[in-house]
Amino acid sequence: MKKKINLFERFSNWATTATGSSAAFIIAAVTVVVWAISGPLFHYSETWQLVINTGTTIITFLMVFLIQKSQNKDSKAVHLKLNELLASHEGTSNRMVNIEDLNEDELDHLYKFYIRLSDLAERESDLTRTHSIDAAEENQKKKSGNRKTRKQ
Repeated sequence: MKKKINLFERFSNWATTATGSSAAFIIAAVTVVVWAISGPLFHYSETWQLVINTGTTIITFLMVFLIQKSQNKDSKAVHLKLNELLASHEGTSNRMVNIEDLNEDELDHLYKFYIRLSDLAERESDLTRTHSIDAAEENQKKKSGNRKTRKQ
């Protein structure tokens, strides 16, 4: 599969790497120090203040988009990796593949199911045992039935 990366993609990758480096931090820190030291030279004027305010605002504004692009790409890659793990493992539920596309209410509903799964797992004597929600509920019903039978 041949990779075709557009110009913005290449720039975004480069800028994300460059701005996340120690050198970028040092350059930013030196810029602020030089600006602060130059204050007396410009009599701490409004223009002197405006220079740093405008510069940092523009850089911050542009960085938001670069960071978001990078986060979107990383998030997509992580989701794909998790989907691969879910799809390839025999004991997992394929219902969980691509759940990031669900709306907030649907995600909350799934969250409640996993709270139930956690509660059921806490009742297990074997902490290393894993299973789906359905299997956990069925296992718990069997165990509850066995306890009731023993008590009678």
